[in-house]
Amino acid sequence: MDVLTDNFSTFGKGFVGTVELTVYASVLALVLGFVMASFRVAPVGSFRAFGTAWVTVLRNTPLTLLFFAVLLGLPRFGLVLPFKVFAVLALGCYTSAFICEALRSGINTVPKGQGEAARSLGMTFGQTLSMVVLPQAFRSVISPVGSNLIALAKNSAIAGAFSVTELLGTYKTLNELGYSIIWTFVWIAVGYLIITLAISALFNILEKRWGVAR
Repeated sequence: MDVLTDNFSTFGKGFVGTVELTVYASVLALVLGFVMASFRVAPVGSFRAFGTAWVTVLRNTPLTLLFFAVLLGLPRFGLVLPFKVFAVLALGCYTSAFICEALRSGINTVPKGQGEAARSLGMTFGQTLSMVVLPQAFRSVISPVGSNLIALAKNSAIAGAFSVTELLGTYKTLNELGYSIIWTFVWIAVGYLIITLAISALFNILEKRWGVAR
């Protein structure tokens, strides 16, 4: 317990940093995932091509490489932001590709007659998608979306290698102070477990309330 009690503030800063990364990147991932899923089923070919390219590139790019591209590449084009913002962009964009595919799979489960009926009533594509299709699709993809956000929380550990304060990075400080590396990692694992179980509990509640009954 000495590792935790003697360094509670250090663990606390890392824990809060990971929570912030997870929350901000999750919001970005959900927004971009929704937009890209809309693009992938849009009647406009250029939108579908852009959505497909977004998913294909990000899903097949290692996250570490994406961090390098964002944190080291964007400043070369004059975009200078705090490293935490860059980390949120990398995590959010990467996860959005998986959120997009989860939402698209849910959209494909909605009977085509639903969309046709909406269009026969004079609803636009945007209205049909947002008011008819997506509300039904979301009910069937609550669990996959939750799993992707849990993966995002764990992937945030990469940010520590780029001078961003997060939970895993605390081991460097404690190792330099001579504390047991094994117990340091045990408490880091406990911190990640708290975060992932909280996300899991949230989505279990959402699934019980709005999920499709099996």
